[in-house]
Amino acid sequence: MIRVLFVHDTWLMRSALTALLSDEEDIEVTAAPWTKAPGRARAFRPQVCIVDGDTSGTTEFPNGPGGPGCALLVLATACRPGVLRRAVAARALGIVDKDTPPGRLLRAIRLVAAGQRYVDSSLAADFLQAAEMPLTARELAVLTLAAGGASVPEIARELHLSNGTVRNYMAAINRKTGARNRVDAIRISQGAGWL
Repeated sequence: MIRVLFVHDTWLMRSALTALLSDEEDIEVTAAPWTKAPGRARAFRPQVCIVDGDTSGTTEFPNGPGGPGCALLVLATACRPGVLRRAVAARALGIVDKDTPPGRLLRAIRLVAAGQRYVDSSLAADFLQAAEMPLTARELAVLTLAAGGASVPEIARELHLSNGTVRNYMAAINRKTGARNRVDAIRISQGAGWL
């Protein structure tokens, strides 16, 4: 049996994917929102943790919410290279396009559980764009929070940084994107698909 933990904050999405996966004889699945994922992972001890990269409860996926020894599989949307970059930085073994047929997701789960990599072929062009993205994972995390309306002190608290470090990251982001200010950097990054 492959033990799978699906982490998503939307109850309807959690229940729908859990129902789909429960029909498989070789998969045992449970689901949790981001806030409860670490506790659920300790109790369930999943082999694969599936997260929705577009709606994660965090701007990064440190070691995956399933904990050590749990393979990370990220669901991503095409034209979002920022999500792909975060997934690669978190050492995700699998990345699946959210617009893929269910059979492809099942194949990815089985491969990742066996320790093999799986990258959805429909995301190939986005991987190239992610490789060209000038922002580091930390800069992308800062910019993602800024795009959500967070202030410098709020970003600092969320990412465990000082206010000055956040300002330095914002200056680097402006320089790398050619932006005049924070709002311009967000606009440029969203236009490029990085956010």
